[in-house]
Amino acid sequence: MASSPTRHSFASLDGTELVWHELGNAGARPVVLLHGLFSDAETNWIRFGHAAEIAGGGFRVIMPDLRAHGHSAKPHEASAYPPDVLAHDGFALIRHLELTDFDLGGYSLGGRTAARMVIMGATPARLIVSGMGLRGLLSTGGRAAHFRKILRGLGTHPRGSPEWLAEAFLKTTKGDPEALLPLLDSFVDSTKEELLRVTMPTLVLAGADDQDNGPAEDLAELLPNGRFVEVPGNHMSAVTKPELGRAIAGFLAS
Repeated sequence: MASSPTRHSFASLDGTELVWHELGNAGARPVVLLHGLFSDAETNWIRFGHAAEIAGGGFRVIMPDLRAHGHSAKPHEASAYPPDVLAHDGFALIRHLELTDFDLGGYSLGGRTAARMVIMGATPARLIVSGMGLRGLLSTGGRAAHFRKILRGLGTHPRGSPEWLAEAFLKTTKGDPEALLPLLDSFVDSTKEELLRVTMPTLVLAGADDQDNGPAEDLAELLPNGRFVEVPGNHMSAVTKPELGRAIAGFLAS
């Protein structure tokens, strides 16, 4: 198994250059993991050992940097962010890698995107939706408005406020506000009827103090084959806890 992640790139459907990272044996079962808003694959999955934990269980861990994040392209034009663009990028990556039997998951925005992919026809054997509750899937407008306020008010947020903390995180990942703002307009609400058609085994995972997207238990209860697991932390800190990677690895191994 590769001891450190490798980096690759490809062109998505509209020609936008996107990067993905891999860890694990090339012939192992693939799992595609999508990171959260303002983050990247390194921050969400690699830095705190989650990818290594999962790869150690015998998986090929595929971690894209979403459009407007990480090492992927960060176009500023609104036309580069049509509805569900991140889900379409996910489909493009799956086709590029010729994946037919795989698992899929994500954290926060990545969890929502993974769910949108399944609603739009993706067929992973197992799904992981972490850092995301039912409210965050049914109504994206509130969170989009929250992040729009952050990006339009950089440098003005009261120290210690949620907005200030999100801005501080954005600085650590070297986020580009001019790319992230139009991305917010690409979010699409899901419906309960759509989610009831998500029938594969689904791990719904959230920090004990994470209510940013509503209670994750509500989502697990709605999904036909949902299973809720709680890990330590809040929305920002849960990704730093080893329990998150262990929970995902355990689910995939079950």
